[in-house]
Amino acid sequence: MSSLDTFKITKKWPAQHPDRIQLYSLPTPNGIKVSAMLEETGLAYEPHLVNFATNDQTSPEFLSLNPNNKIPAIIDPNGPNGAPVALWESGAILIYLADKSGQFLAREGAERYETIQWLMWQMGGFGPMAGQLGFFHKFAGKEYEDRRPFERYRDEVKRLLGVLDQRLEDRDFIMGADYTIADMASWPWVRTIQGFYEASEHVDLGSRKNVLRWFEVCASRPASEKAVNIPSRD
Repeated sequence: MSSLDTFKITKKWPAQHPDRIQLYSLPTPNGIKVSAMLEETGLAYEPHLVNFATNDQTSPEFLSLNPNNKIPAIIDPNGPNGAPVALWESGAILIYLADKSGQFLAREGAERYETIQWLMWQMGGFGPMAGQLGFFHKFAGKEYEDRRPFERYRDEVKRLLGVLDQRLEDRDFIMGADYTIADMASWPWVRTIQGFYEASEHVDLGSRKNVLRWFEVCASRPASEKAVNIPSRD
C-alpha cells in the first residue's frame, strides 16, 4: 500500500505515479499559479482535473482533502521528514514548494518576508478583488441594476493595478531582478482580467505600462505557457 492510499481523494482521482506530488486543480488563475511553480521547479508531479462543470470540488472525496472546496490542492507523498503532507490554499502551496525546491523564495532574511508580503497582497487583495470584478462585469452580477457593486470592485482593481505598476517601476519583477512566487501569484490574474473577463478597458490596464511589460515577460516563460493548460481540460 502506498502512502497515498490513506487519502480518500485518491479513490476518485487514482494516482498513476504515487511517488509524485499529486495536484488537484483547474487552470483558473489560482490553479495556474501552482502549475507554473511545479513546471518552473522541475518537481515531479501528477495533475488531476477538478471539473467545476460536474461539481468535483464539492464531492466528498475532494472535501476530504480541502474542506474549503477550492482548487488547487496537493498531496506530497514525500513531505517533511518523509511523511506525506496535504495542502490547500495556493499561497501556502507556493511557499511550501519554494522551500522544498529551494527556488523562487529566499531561504531567510528580509527578502524572504518581503516576497511573502507581496504574495499576501495578491492573496488578500488583487486576486479576490479581480474575481469580484469578473462576477459583476461578465457573470450573473452584470444583470444587477445597481451598478455600485461593479463600480466598487472596478475602482479597487484600478487602485491595485496602480500599486503594482508603481512597484514595477525600474524593476524587472516584483522583487527586482529575480522572478519569484510573488510574480507567479499575480500574473495569472492580469491574464484573466485581460482575457477571460474582458475587463481591460474598465480598469485602464492599457495605461499600466510597467504591468504590461512585466506581464508579457512572466506569461511568455516556457513554464507559464504550459501552466495555462494544466491540468488539461480534455
